[in-house]
Amino acid sequence: MDKTKQYIAMIGGALGALLLFFQSLGFQVEWFNEHTINSFINFLTALVPLGFALYGVYKNQYLLTKKAKEQEDALKEQGLK
Repeated sequence: MDKTKQYIAMIGGALGALLLFFQSLGFQVEWFNEHTINSFINFLTALVPLGFALYGVYKNQYLLTKKAKEQEDALKEQGLK
């Protein structure tokens, strides 16, 4: 998870540098500012853990595929579940 935060911070830094570059050229886009960059970084910071949680739920759900259901039945027959 620490690497994920580092990547998100790197994206934020790159967007901030891009904003400064555009400002130095006198190119101004109203929607591209510090507030929108911070909002996007906050969105990514919330989205990544949600993605991991949803993936974990998906991987631990045995009723989604036929193969997973067969595996669950086999585990129950062996007394492992």
